[in-house]
Amino acid sequence: MTTFVLVHGAWHGPWAWAWDRIVPLLHAAGARTLTPDLGAPGDHGLHDHAEAVIATLDTLQAEDGLVLVGHSYAGLVVREAADARPGAVDHVVLVDGWAGPDGASMFSLAPDTFVDAARTAAETLGDGWRIPAPPPAAFGIVDTDIAAWLAARLLPQPLRTFTEPTRLSGAVDRIPGTAVYCTPQTYPFDRFGEAVGYRTHELGGPHDVMLTDPEPLSRILLDASSIRNRKREV
Repeated sequence: MTTFVLVHGAWHGPWAWAWDRIVPLLHAAGARTLTPDLGAPGDHGLHDHAEAVIATLDTLQAEDGLVLVGHSYAGLVVREAADARPGAVDHVVLVDGWAGPDGASMFSLAPDTFVDAARTAAETLGDGWRIPAPPPAAFGIVDTDIAAWLAARLLPQPLRTFTEPTRLSGAVDRIPGTAVYCTPQTYPFDRFGEAVGYRTHELGGPHDVMLTDPEPLSRILLDASSIRNRKREV
């Protein structure tokens, strides 16, 4: 049985509601899902979130196919977690995910306009340490019902999650990966994936594609599960 560990992006947690429309589809295909709790809202950093994912991986015993999925900001989180536990992960999937080499962070990868806006929002509206959630339209959500559902759930994001650099030994680069990039693109997620050696897969839809187009995304995830880590240590 394939296990999918699904990690949500910035402003979408700490709970697992971002994957509510994906989980039933994966279960129907015979897969198991886990959605790590990244902790109650607080001054957490990227490393704290990676440790929460690592703790989830440590509960699994030689799973028959484990796919680690990160949406958006969580691309950095899941790559750090996979790097720490390369023997546990068969495939990494980024869904419109940020990714880079050792030392990369959200702010090192994002354009200056994004960085400046986030810092200003934290300083003026977030007590200096948290970034208020943007409106649903920032995630490409225009449907009024989905937008209202999303707006009621978004939470501030700790600034430290965007400033902390990832810590990678290089072990993650031996794990197969897929970078799903949504079109039309908001940021060059295809190039981020290519730069870390992942195959890329285009998917028409907004940044929060898991909310609007769960069926095609679930098919991509299931397809990725067939590409295993041949050097996995079990």
